[in-house]
Amino acid sequence: MAGHSKWAQIRRSKGVNDARRGQLFTRLGREIAVAVREGGSGDPAANFRLRMAIQRARDANMPMENIERTIKRVLGGHEGANLEEIVYEGYGPGGTAVLVQTLTENRNRTVAEVRNAFNRNGGNMGENGSVSWLFENKGVLEVELDGRDPDELSVEVLDMGADDVETANDGDSTLTVYTDPSNVEEVRKEMEKRQLKVVKSEATLVPKTRVDVSDEKTAHQLLRLLERLEDLDDVQNVYTNADFPEEFASSYQS
Repeated sequence: MAGHSKWAQIRRSKGVNDARRGQLFTRLGREIAVAVREGGSGDPAANFRLRMAIQRARDANMPMENIERTIKRVLGGHEGANLEEIVYEGYGPGGTAVLVQTLTENRNRTVAEVRNAFNRNGGNMGENGSVSWLFENKGVLEVELDGRDPDELSVEVLDMGADDVETANDGDSTLTVYTDPSNVEEVRKEMEKRQLKVVKSEATLVPKTRVDVSDEKTAHQLLRLLERLEDLDDVQNVYTNADFPEEFASSYQS
């Protein structure tokens, strides 16, 4: 699986640098709440989705007391009961596919905001199923290279149960590893047992095929659309199959 979407890298780095911590924790709290509700348990050992949600929260430095408080509130019927999961699909500049995952208590508000973001930034919403088939569920882990040879580390992590590894480019500080979604935790534990530093691990969506965006103006327009979608309060995740040079991202200004 050569090269997943550059936007995944951009979105993660922006989350560290720009996002308001309160807004990030709100999104993570919603994800935990729905995981408890849908999984029928506040015990992460018995609820895989909750384990993944807690792991994402911990990776974002969300305090454990916040996590535990959210779980207790959901189990007590005080949180998450009215949250609805809705996925919106559409097209961005350059014929790219865009998938938007939301958690909302007001679907009319959310669909209006998502449609407005598409329309004002060179995209358009599509019907259900129009682009979702272009993505697949995968476990994704990022491991620090820490001076190690990427090829040697790739062989090592494949022996640990990983399915595939992203080809590392010059200057990369991490190696991206793919697994079956249900195998993320097992592979992470094996990596940590071998003293590898796992920066991030999650079950997520990865594009099956990519669309190359070779025009800088189009790339910037797409980045603006993705950023506007990410900024919406009800949006949890945004995915695209766009691929473009890193310099287009570096030259982008909001």
